[in-house]
Amino acid sequence: MSQRDYYEVLGVPRGADPDEIKKAYRKLAMRYHPDQNQGDKSAEEAFKEVNEAYEVLSDPDRRGRYDRFGHVGVGRGAAGGPSPPMDFTNVGDIFEGIFEGIFGVSPRRKGDAGRDLRYDLEITFQEAAFGCEKVIKIPRPVPCGSCRGTGARTGTSPERCEACRGRGEVRFQQGFFTMSRPCRACGGTGSVVKVPCPECSGQGRRVKEEELEVSIPPGVEPGGIRTVKGAGELLRPGGVPGDLHIYLSVKQHDLFTRQGNDVHCTIPISFSQAALGAMVDVPTLEGKVTMRLPEGTQPGRIFRLKGKGIPYLGSSGRGDQIVTIQLEVPEKLTARQRELLREFAQEAGEEVHPQRRGFLDKLKQIFD
Repeated sequence: MSQRDYYEVLGVPRGADPDEIKKAYRKLAMRYHPDQNQGDKSAEEAFKEVNEAYEVLSDPDRRGRYDRFGHVGVGRGAAGGPSPPMDFTNVGDIFEGIFEGIFGVSPRRKGDAGRDLRYDLEITFQEAAFGCEKVIKIPRPVPCGSCRGTGARTGTSPERCEACRGRGEVRFQQGFFTMSRPCRACGGTGSVVKVPCPECSGQGRRVKEEELEVSIPPGVEPGGIRTVKGAGELLRPGGVPGDLHIYLSVKQHDLFTRQGNDVHCTIPISFSQAALGAMVDVPTLEGKVTMRLPEGTQPGRIFRLKGKGIPYLGSSGRGDQIVTIQLEVPEKLTARQRELLREFAQEAGEEVHPQRRGFLDKLKQIFD
């Protein structure tokens, strides 16, 4: 199945600047994030597609290769599966990439290239806002120490594969072209193990849990991906290791929600505070601040605390904190409180809320 154009995935024109691309990515990532669409497989696939498109178009070098060569230029085959990015340094490399995308084979021998690994990391709201250092444990395939990655018992060696005569690939004719594919008999290594290593059962690899320190920068968003180069699978000593892709998710906060780089929260106040005005404590990501409420503050009114939001990823500055006022009505009143409220209602002509007076006046104008 062919892949969609990355610009089409993000809904931006090909000449879009980095800010347009980032804005489109954030909007789509929030729409399709797994936390918002639990159990929705189509949203999960769309989320992966959006992340893949942004990963390429946000990188100037990879975006340039994509603009020139399409998906092949960034190491994506026609079937949509990821593969290590290719560096096209000459015309021959370009044709190799095209053939691999169309036929699923390549003249190059890639038996030494390790696969990329994925790790899902959940961080807190504050950690996403201000960044953090995390130590994670990665179960990573590494060369067996006993056979040094050969797969052969100590004292023996792998023997040349007779099916491919040690080349690691077999060639065949495809129309006018001579193509090649990895040898199935030896898996593209060019050799076979006759006496396997007992420690790794001839695989040449063992799974080892390794600790890795990961730096999470301030301002990362849910669904963001951090890539650690060379921290993926290593097939054998001297081979090319894959990368580690860390997929970030962010825990929900009890008080705050995030929209872009702004932080939103709701603050309950009493009727007397709303009517008379007051100084109230407002929680922020960095502790409490005091905010002044003017007299006659209405329920639903919004206040903006400048620079109290999420730092911008990779640049200076921060978003704001948006505070929405909620009127808290007491559920139980003392006798004295009821008496005072009745006096207030009488003083106001039984019009407790000024908005109700305006509503009744409008009704009178309509029906008179």
